[in-house]
Amino acid sequence: MSTPRTPSVWLSKTAVNGALVLAVVYMLFPLVWLLTAATKDAGGLLAGNAFSFEGFDLGGNLTRLADYNDGIYFHWYLNSLLYAGIGALACSLVSVAAGYAFDKYDFPGKEKLFGVVLLGVLVPTTALALPMYLLASEVGIVNTYWAVILPVLVNPFGVYLARVFSAGYIPDEALEAARIDGAGELRTFWSIGLRMVMPGFVTVFLFQFTAIWNNFFLPLVMLSDQKLFPLSLGLYSWNSNAHAEPDFYPLVVTGSLLAVVPLVIAFVSLQRHWKAGLTAGSVK
Repeated sequence: MSTPRTPSVWLSKTAVNGALVLAVVYMLFPLVWLLTAATKDAGGLLAGNAFSFEGFDLGGNLTRLADYNDGIYFHWYLNSLLYAGIGALACSLVSVAAGYAFDKYDFPGKEKLFGVVLLGVLVPTTALALPMYLLASEVGIVNTYWAVILPVLVNPFGVYLARVFSAGYIPDEALEAARIDGAGELRTFWSIGLRMVMPGFVTVFLFQFTAIWNNFFLPLVMLSDQKLFPLSLGLYSWNSNAHAEPDFYPLVVTGSLLAVVPLVIAFVSLQRHWKAGLTAGSVK
């Protein structure tokens, strides 16, 4: 016979559910505003109710967004996909390889070196922007695609995550079996280690993709050619003009709405890898 639940249990569940509802509303509130505001022209956006669909003109805003300055917005869009896609993919591979090495190999000073890597987590990326600009200036890559891609190839937090995933997902017995079968270290990592730690790879990729996609200060320091701008910097330049020319407001809002789409697609499409990873680490 089951014991009746006490009022304190119901009160606790209500408090938890209430806190979750508030958190969901808090996170969805800006997205809902963005969705409704993107359907308005400048007058409706500044003087009307931003949370209504009155004066729906999303098609007109998209047309103006595509036509303005010969479609520079979608050029920025492609730049952001290039920076975030290539940067996140290469950074994930570097991070997983480094985390795998820290976890599976013994070498002098390993823990001290790993401690130095962890110190990099504590340094804000904005503090590194100016030193990286000076280095990029020395090698002559300022105002090029490489000025944005090269600095994001290393992520100390990604190395830390990869080591944790490597310890949990790659049993030493599997690596030893591959070595007994004659596989070299690179082949063992590529064919065994990387595949078993794929949930960690996807996790690092999503973190880094989001960070690069939203990156603003590094492109601001490195780039001056508008054709190289990512979305974050391009929309900022439009928003700066909007104070003098309100017609830029619908372009900024509609462009911001479209800028969210790749992040949503990335998280939804890669979600199954995370779910698979919840059980992939079990050693049979």
